[in-house]
Amino acid sequence: MGKREKEETKRVRMKQSPGTTNIFKKDGMRLLLLALPFVMIVIAFFYVPLFGWLYAFIDYKPGIPLSQSPFVGLKYFHILAEDWSTLARVLRNTLVMSFLGILCAPLPAVFAILLTEIPSARIRKLVQTTTTIPNFVSWIIVYSLAFNIFSTGGVFNQVAMKLGILSEPSNILANEDAVWYFQTALGIWKSLGWNAIIYFAAIAGIDGELFDAASVDGAGRFQKILHITIPGISSTFIVLLLLSASNILSVGLDQYLVFHNSMVADKIEVIDYYVYRLGLITNDYSYATTVGILKTIVSVTLLFSINGLSKKIRGFGIV
Repeated sequence: MGKREKEETKRVRMKQSPGTTNIFKKDGMRLLLLALPFVMIVIAFFYVPLFGWLYAFIDYKPGIPLSQSPFVGLKYFHILAEDWSTLARVLRNTLVMSFLGILCAPLPAVFAILLTEIPSARIRKLVQTTTTIPNFVSWIIVYSLAFNIFSTGGVFNQVAMKLGILSEPSNILANEDAVWYFQTALGIWKSLGWNAIIYFAAIAGIDGELFDAASVDGAGRFQKILHITIPGISSTFIVLLLLSASNILSVGLDQYLVFHNSMVADKIEVIDYYVYRLGLITNDYSYATTVGILKTIVSVTLLFSINGLSKKIRGFGIV
């Protein structure tokens, strides 16, 4: 064996050595450095705030240092158990809003399927852009639009009364019986196009030869959707549905904060708004933290429970 062959064999053995790991390679280190800022952001915004859970175990008053605040143990957890009627009302509103959202979960998938069936690429792009824009509109602007359209003196009432559909103006923003459905409809309008993007990607990932083979076999458009497109995006839909179910207590704050008024307060106060009201309006930081801890524990329990259910049904989990 010549000198050149020996050097080549040595180089191959070094590449195949089990002690060499990708993380110490140049490319691996670059990828690690690229990911490091995002890891730090996650730690800073999701793990460092857990230090605030200490407020649930002390009688904190603004202006008094944390070290000088008296330790009260599980006092606020006992208050939470005693004030169950208020918490039950808030949980009812949260669960109803979440369940309505879960019932409407297939709409982005249906929208994506219907949009991909449009033959004109220009129309598809126009519709997709138009339906995605509302996701970037602030809820304050959405409230302003809803107020100008659906309030007593809004456009809807004026047009309906002129057409004879309504005999007197109605204000859906102050209708306690319709608040759940109205807020769900607004949420769908705002997020439909954005949520459909992931289904567009899933549909684009389906092998085009399947559609060609189906056309050769004489399958129509509806049969292709039923037997190819829907099975192709079903796994994506199931994962998103399971994640939505695990976040059933996290319905957001912005929407219900701007639409909150005294007429619908009993039906629109969800758990996030309840924590906001306790902490920033009544300055009861310790009790608000206790409610937040309860929400986190329930959400994490739901996540792992649904993950375990996914492993039993699908053979693998979502986390």
